[in-house]
Amino acid sequence: MSGKMGWLRRQRDRLLRRGTRVAAAHPVSASSSVDVPQLRRPVRLPDKALSFAPNPGELMMYSHVPHGLSTGAPLVVLLHGCGQNPEDFATQSGWRLLAAKHHFALLMPGQTEENNPQTCFNWFRRDDIRRDHGEVASVVAMIKAALHATHCDPKRVYVTGLSAGGALTAALLAAYPEMFAAGAVVAGLPAHSASNVVSAMSRMAGRGGEHDPQEWADLARKLGDPHYAGRWPRVSVWQGLADTMVKPRNGQDVAVQFAALHGVEQNSSVVGQRMVWGDPDHPAVELWQLPEVGHVYPTEAGEGISAAHVIAKFWGLL
Repeated sequence: MSGKMGWLRRQRDRLLRRGTRVAAAHPVSASSSVDVPQLRRPVRLPDKALSFAPNPGELMMYSHVPHGLSTGAPLVVLLHGCGQNPEDFATQSGWRLLAAKHHFALLMPGQTEENNPQTCFNWFRRDDIRRDHGEVASVVAMIKAALHATHCDPKRVYVTGLSAGGALTAALLAAYPEMFAAGAVVAGLPAHSASNVVSAMSRMAGRGGEHDPQEWADLARKLGDPHYAGRWPRVSVWQGLADTMVKPRNGQDVAVQFAALHGVEQNSSVVGQRMVWGDPDHPAVELWQLPEVGHVYPTEAGEGISAAHVIAKFWGLL
């Protein structure tokens, strides 16, 4: 038994050390017509928002607010992957440039090494993904502080993340559906699909937890208000078919989970790499499955398609 546990620990550490990658976005020249903010590093929100509470997940809070942001602008929450920091993820994924061009604010929660040595969000710990607990409660407290400080529209809050950040995105959408207009899970995992490191490894590898759509929906509902009867956020799901860290089955399961929560079936028309559930012109859920794409947040420079741009369009931000 001790030999088996040692092997599991070594496999866990190997997976966590590998981290995640985001391909670099196109550089912007000084002569660009885009209104690029002068802020060059992630900055905390104004002093009055620094003491956000509660913070049971002990996360860090950063923001990026373009100059001249108007009252009622959208707020986009970005959840980085393992081994990343909020600034690099916002810049390299393309979201920082989009925020400058289309005038919305970015909120960037940051994980700490004290919580996770590889700075992964703890998507596999139930005490970090249940409503009013752990890391999801910290992110929601940050959102409320950011809305107060920036005067963004509380009905136009969106969230996206990569890998562990994508899995925490799914958990946030499940635990607090009333908080978000829409979300996007990139190379992530279904909400409430693991309960510890060992089951997380199995889930990442595409094993364990065979569930039908209704069972997936029930697992998600267990994270939030059991009496919730409101609308569910629209969700864009992205999965590389060459991803060896998070197997492609996970993207399919995320899409099925949220389609079941919406109560919609897959549309019969599948165009290229995109599958939709619900109204083809305004789907509740979409799934992008990208051949020859690995464990990344796709960018036009790296993978030939900008996930940030397509997601922002899906959300209605462009």
